[in-house]
Amino acid sequence: MMMKKQMVILLTCLSLFLIQLNVAAAEAPPQDTRLTYTTSFTGADTVLKGSSAQQQYFEVMDYWNVDEIRINLHFQISQITKEQISSVTLTLNGSPFYTFRPSLKDNGEQQLVLQAPKGLLKKGTNTLGIQGYLQSNNTDDLYCDVDYDYENWLHLFNTSSISVMYTPKPLTGGISDFSERFSGVDTLTKNQSVLTVPDKSTGAELESATYALSGLVKGNTLDNRTIPMLPYRSDALKNKAAVVLVAMYDRVPSGLKAQLSTSEDLSTHALLQLVNKDTQPLLVVTSKDKNLLIKAGRFVANEELLGQINSDIKVVDDATEVSAPPLSISSNITLSETGDKLTGARHQEQTYFVSLPSNRSIADSGRIRLDFRYAQNLDFDRSLVTVSINNTPIGSKKLTKELANGDKLDLPVPQSLNISGNFTVNVAFDLELKGAECTLDKEQMPWAYISKDSVMRLNTKDRTDLLFNNYPYPFIRDGLYNQVAVVLPQEMDDYSYLSLANVFNLLGKYASGNIGNIQFYTDTISADHLKNNNVIAIGSYKNNKIIRDHNDKLYFQYNGNGTAIRSNEKMSIEDHYGAQIGTLQLIESPFEAGRGLLAVTGAHSEEYYLASKLIATERDKWKVFGDGVIVDKDGNINAHRFKIITGAAEDSVVKKITERTDVLSFVIVIVLVLALVILSLILLLRKHMKKRGDNRET
Repeated sequence: MMMKKQMVILLTCLSLFLIQLNVAAAEAPPQDTRLTYTTSFTGADTVLKGSSAQQQYFEVMDYWNVDEIRINLHFQISQITKEQISSVTLTLNGSPFYTFRPSLKDNGEQQLVLQAPKGLLKKGTNTLGIQGYLQSNNTDDLYCDVDYDYENWLHLFNTSSISVMYTPKPLTGGISDFSERFSGVDTLTKNQSVLTVPDKSTGAELESATYALSGLVKGNTLDNRTIPMLPYRSDALKNKAAVVLVAMYDRVPSGLKAQLSTSEDLSTHALLQLVNKDTQPLLVVTSKDKNLLIKAGRFVANEELLGQINSDIKVVDDATEVSAPPLSISSNITLSETGDKLTGARHQEQTYFVSLPSNRSIADSGRIRLDFRYAQNLDFDRSLVTVSINNTPIGSKKLTKELANGDKLDLPVPQSLNISGNFTVNVAFDLELKGAECTLDKEQMPWAYISKDSVMRLNTKDRTDLLFNNYPYPFIRDGLYNQVAVVLPQEMDDYSYLSLANVFNLLGKYASGNIGNIQFYTDTISADHLKNNNVIAIGSYKNNKIIRDHNDKLYFQYNGNGTAIRSNEKMSIEDHYGAQIGTLQLIESPFEAGRGLLAVTGAHSEEYYLASKLIATERDKWKVFGDGVIVDKDGNINAHRFKIITGAAEDSVVKKITERTDVLSFVIVIVLVLALVILSLILLLRKHMKKRGDNRET
């Protein structure tokens, strides 16, 4: 009986304990599965001058369910402002959502954290606008005047940021959904993407992987992040959220091979298949035929095609069309497809992005024809329009009431700007008003409209100088890989794979089409195979024969045993220091005149990996110029120019004329006129001779 009572007490206590556990579990707050992506304000600290505005850009990926947008402003205002009159207005994608008056307390330095409305967001690039209105302390209370031209009154620290709290959507969109996540800003920022190949990769595997990398990097909107390439193994996959494997079928790991579709004969087809969607999504690109594997890599390089595959499987065969259209180089460029309206008083700007191949520069006789109209309530003594290219003004025009309903501005594009590759055209209106000192009547808000008939006529020429100033020429020409041959060491370590990936992260961004050629070789390749190619040699003196055999042609040469880079006429290099530096050198190819050779080299693989990082991203590319560059482990960079005469010979007059459609048309007309004149003279001469003959017979 006693035992039974003890059992009842024990069971009662246990029940009460379990009830308490359940209550505690029910009361515990649910775990927050949201992620946060933070975009810091770009560059150095910025300032607002008068009533000027600043814009900050941030990304929202399509696979995010956005829960909250948090704006963190860290700023300081100057003592010239008049409290309770000066103000700051925040806009999201052009729509105002918050206005505040900065305080002069605590020396004017303050921090503001607030939420922005989700309804104003859009997928892709979003714009946070910060518009300031300054009122000076020295203004009479009876008369207020907005000081908009002179004083820097609000200092924005680069510790300011935009945070997006989101929950990732399930991966349900197949290969296209995966590719977007693979190159997503959050994935790359956390270093969670990796492109893999089998250890001791074949040339076909590397060629296919390089094409694939060239397509995947186009989705990378960050200028300081790269997609690495490594051999497929467990430590390379650790903590990765998205993985691509490019491999011949017999080199695909057995665990993955068991998940692949068996419905197609991979000796006559290539397969792109997404596996492990719920754990670690992995895209396998494979075939038993090396040519089809390369074609599958070109398919991945076609960003448009890849974005259309909503299933988990894509089969590629000989009949599959994979080519991406090459970049069209047109002499007539429309600035706006639909026209652009600018609203508001004082300074208003519209910027246009113009895309050109990196090897093309603006030649003579380029022009901008701006077609525009504007409000008639302006102070026409002070209102004007200014056009700039890459922030360099090229011309202005005063606005007039007579031409308000249809004005034009025709400006030459100065060749002295020395512009090559992509550039920006900025159209700025200064829309000044009379008697609008304090507030503006919304119904009388000034405006300007840039018509879709505004065009830019450009004549371009090829830049053939073998200098890093023109990089990625000669490896990319007119948006295509230009007969590229990559010579790798016999033994590839991780630094070698990462160096290769660095080089093609930037080249891939410049490659607009996928029909150029890349060939991979080891350093035992004969010179005959490297003719008619632009060569990229990656490695050290000891592990790459191409670098070793042509050491005497390098600007920064190795010492006798290849353990260090030695001094030259540009730079004194101590032996120990020379063993710890990497170098980039762009020389004329020793295999064929008119071609280039890029040496990415250093005494060890870690050193040439350092050098490769300089040509991996747009952020670092500007640090490289001339034709010989040295970098050390502390980030010190020394760039020099060694060549006196560079590049190919000047284009012939005939070639220049054929590239200029306007001149060509004129020449054709002149030739036709001359031909008609000569023909008329011949006919007249024949007629005259015939008459003389008839007279003799008579």
